[in-house]
Amino acid sequence: MRKHASLMAMLLLFCALAFAQTRTITGTVRDAKGDPVPFANVTIKGTNTGVAADVNGNFRIDVKEGESLLISSTSFAEQEIKIGTASTVNVTMQSQGNLAEVVVTALGIRRTRNQVPYAAQQLQGEEVNKARTSNFVQNLSGKVAGLDVKQTNTLGGSTNVILRGTKSITGDNQALFVVDGVPLNNANTNTANQRTGRGGYDYGNAAADINPDDIASITVLKGAAASALYGSQGANGVILITTKRGNKGLGITFNSGFSVASIDKSTFATYQKQYGAGYGAFYEDPSGYFLYRDIDGNGTPDLVAPFLEDASYGGAFDPNKMVYQWDSFDPTSPNFGKAHPWVGAAHDPTTFFEKPVSSNQSIFIDGGSDKGTFKLGYTRSDEFGILPNSKIKKNLVNFQVHTT
Repeated sequence: MRKHASLMAMLLLFCALAFAQTRTITGTVRDAKGDPVPFANVTIKGTNTGVAADVNGNFRIDVKEGESLLISSTSFAEQEIKIGTASTVNVTMQSQGNLAEVVVTALGIRRTRNQVPYAAQQLQGEEVNKARTSNFVQNLSGKVAGLDVKQTNTLGGSTNVILRGTKSITGDNQALFVVDGVPLNNANTNTANQRTGRGGYDYGNAAADINPDDIASITVLKGAAASALYGSQGANGVILITTKRGNKGLGITFNSGFSVASIDKSTFATYQKQYGAGYGAFYEDPSGYFLYRDIDGNGTPDLVAPFLEDASYGGAFDPNKMVYQWDSFDPTSPNFGKAHPWVGAAHDPTTFFEKPVSSNQSIFIDGGSDKGTFKLGYTRSDEFGILPNSKIKKNLVNFQVHTT
């Protein structure tokens, strides 16, 4: 009986000790100013157990003595708190992230974000070269607040980069590009007719020649205070590009990209194949749908399609009707000088387009020592457009030396 009583007492003691080891800790999470940090994450280190603070930064969690709490929140450095005998914990979070982010300004000067009095947004180079294109400016679209990128549909066409809206009705609204402290003229040099949509060639602009694989970071400076760093040239805002530098030792980096596209035939215009060229029964033959001329010189009028018209309200197609059509007057056509059956075209414009293909490869060699670094890069870009015989081939070479 004594034996059973002793065992029972020991079991009760162990249970009491186990319950005593786990207790409830309450606490408050605040920032350096003393303001609450709402919804901070509070977890027990080494476990998946945790809670979230309320809107006032207060939390309650069950822990064992000797365990540690990890407190984290966006824009704050993670805190670790060792649990002792106290039942209340007050946590002060230190800011980090965007407030301590380094921003490159004019002449390569570096400042933390909270030291500059104007809007400055920064992107890393990886954000503009993940999708490999021949013009990295296109990849800025949707990544910078207040930045509007307008681009043409032409192969290798120009891009128009506007920050915070149009500022001049007659002048240039392009943002200024600055590469490693050197201003880059990104003006559009196309003809006046091309710029107003009346034909001509789009020669693109200089920003397209910046190698995206060579970009370390992009800082977009907005507003009058930012543009003051670069004078009147930066009145429309500045896109500041810092390129990569070589590292000590010797390194080789290779990048490659390949893409293929095609038109969506389901969204293309549907063409009718019941009626031929013409505006109706307004012409010379008895039916009124064709010209009536003696083409072969036998003294008998022949049917000639009014192929100079731009409408398709002409005579109904009939394979038994022989008609001189547009290719009957083309010396390079096998139908030259011949009448052939009046039937619809075998193909519509979708068969004219080709699958656009683009490829981009680059190789960089960098190295250096305590006295300086170097970087040599070569990029080859090939683009074949949607129209036959449309292509652009581009070769870029970069060489950079920095001494210490």
